[in-house]
Amino acid sequence: MLTFDDLVKRRGSRDVLAGVTFRAEPGRVTAFLGPNGAGKSSTLRILLGLDRPTSGRALVGGRPYRDLRRPLRVVGSVLDGSGAHRSRPARQHLAWVARSNGIARRRVGEVLEQVGLADAARVRAGRLSLGMGQRLGLAAALLGEPAALVLDEPVNGLDPEGIRWIRGLLRSYADDGGTVLLSSHLMGEVAALADDLVVIAGGRIVAAGPLGAVTAGYPSLEEAFFALTAGGSR
Repeated sequence: MLTFDDLVKRRGSRDVLAGVTFRAEPGRVTAFLGPNGAGKSSTLRILLGLDRPTSGRALVGGRPYRDLRRPLRVVGSVLDGSGAHRSRPARQHLAWVARSNGIARRRVGEVLEQVGLADAARVRAGRLSLGMGQRLGLAAALLGEPAALVLDEPVNGLDPEGIRWIRGLLRSYADDGGTVLLSSHLMGEVAALADDLVVIAGGRIVAAGPLGAVTAGYPSLEEAFFALTAGGSR
């Protein structure tokens, strides 16, 4: 389970996050939605130990990310593309990531196959297309067979076939008991995949709950999103 407990993040006199509280639970796909600048990235960065809150806490399986000895065995993430150095081939990048977390080398070939990059294993990261870079980032996230995945715009750069593929992968992952937390601006994809929604605007959670409950009374997820975030973005 991913737990966010009264997160506050201040920059100068501005509250980037103001009491953000929600959970992403095992066996569920939780979509984290909000306008640009609403606080999504700040929330995810705090969860993954890339930033510190002013107060409150974010926990992975009941522990701060910084306390995880081999974090990729617990939570995999894709926030800013593949994370690979442009000159490093895909296989070499994944081998380095695996070694840093004590993950068996055999997993490199397995995840390359899983994400459809087996034929591009020797291609340098800088020569991969945007969509292939997304797949490489996902391969790194899957290396440790973690219990949770945290993904920011996971379908960015993917073609329709790739979008359909990742939808199936994440659905299967959650159905097998994994926790999926993702942010996306593609409302149609969120509506097709998410079990739960968390909507943030202006650094505050404005709605949270099962997809059907949050969108009840609205003709679509898109209409619900705009109604819930009206006036709340920065």
